[in-house]
Amino acid sequence: MRRFQFGSPFGVSISILLFVFNFGSSDALYGSSSPVVQLNPSNFKSKVLNSNGVVLVEFFAPWCGHCKALTPTWEKAATVLKGVATVAALDADAHQSLAQEYGIRGFPTIKVFAPGKPPVDYQGARDVKPIAEFALQQIKTLLKERLSGKATGESNKKSEPSASVELNSSNCGEFVLKSKELWIVEFFAPWCGHCKKLAPEWKKAASNLKGKVKLGHVDCDAEKSLMSRFNVQGFPTILVFGADKESPIPYEGARTASAIESFAQGQLETNVAPPEVTELTGQDVMEEKCGSAAICFVAFLPDILDSKAEGRNRYVQQLLSAAEKFKMSHYSYVWTAAGKQPDLEKHVGVGGYGYPALVALNLKKGVYSSLKSAFELDHIIEFVKEAGRGGKGNMPLEGTPSIVKTEPWDGKDGEIIEEDEFSLEELMGEDASSKDEL
Repeated sequence: MRRFQFGSPFGVSISILLFVFNFGSSDALYGSSSPVVQLNPSNFKSKVLNSNGVVLVEFFAPWCGHCKALTPTWEKAATVLKGVATVAALDADAHQSLAQEYGIRGFPTIKVFAPGKPPVDYQGARDVKPIAEFALQQIKTLLKERLSGKATGESNKKSEPSASVELNSSNCGEFVLKSKELWIVEFFAPWCGHCKKLAPEWKKAASNLKGKVKLGHVDCDAEKSLMSRFNVQGFPTILVFGADKESPIPYEGARTASAIESFAQGQLETNVAPPEVTELTGQDVMEEKCGSAAICFVAFLPDILDSKAEGRNRYVQQLLSAAEKFKMSHYSYVWTAAGKQPDLEKHVGVGGYGYPALVALNLKKGVYSSLKSAFELDHIIEFVKEAGRGGKGNMPLEGTPSIVKTEPWDGKDGEIIEEDEFSLEELMGEDASSKDEL
């Protein structure tokens, strides 16, 4: 897979396709006989929020390939954990508002709910054993708190959805230190007066920053190892985990929701990863880059014999320049060469001539639109901006394009393969000599 990062000497003149994956219209993944508890807005509170035990919830979309692959594993996990923990699933396609309440941005997303606690994201391997082990760890934590008397009515007040993730020595490494996202973490003590005063402001900031910046919290009475690891010496301490996760920086601003939000937005711009343009070499690339992106732009470039490496790199750079302008948006960018994805080209009216072309496709609505003006940076920027607002001049899309596996570009100019040439004299000469032999 060939990737281009902003700031490299590569550039673009492109036909671009916008993918917003469809959040609807497929059958549910779990049948009525499935051991997985099927959730909806009517039973979510009784089955999950008011449960006395640990509940694992998969937020899925029926069209999602990764969700389909997870289905047998999730059902097996439900069977293994029967009587120990509840394994459930919510169709986020059919119940988008409920999914949005929990900040669901990609599929599948697995959250673990325990009584009196905000949900915890599961980001481990999607196999039965690690899923079961993670569930047991949550159960052990719950039992430990009940034995120590911590699981009281006071903690139950936290059962409302919270965007701040509860962190501990078991999940901090996976959630924060291995994450590419910006995390802001509060280290507190339950008895601390300043911490109690900060609590509602922190909760408000976490809610307002949901989907943009990750906020978490660590109970240092229960997690002294994390407190020591990050040299926390007072409460509350707020640390910012940016690009260098091993060296977080302290937040020293006002302890109000507005101040925390303003700081987080500034840090987000500083720590946001540079945009990439990735070659579309197969369905796996499409799922990885476009599966959870708000918008995925797919560029069709001229054949390498027409543009040569210099021209192709120039085209990619144009797209990267546009991507840099919209780097705060959750967009992805991929490209393919002319004729490499024929079914895709057919569905959006690209192919045969006119490279580069620019197409915006919305699979959810089943429509696409094409760039009518010249393929130049200012026009690309305007087109991306318009696509983000819903697009205009949309045409109906017939069916779903299939993506084929192709060999990645080697970065070089194309080579013309010369075939053996035969002269008329040679051919005639061979015929003549054959006749003489006869």
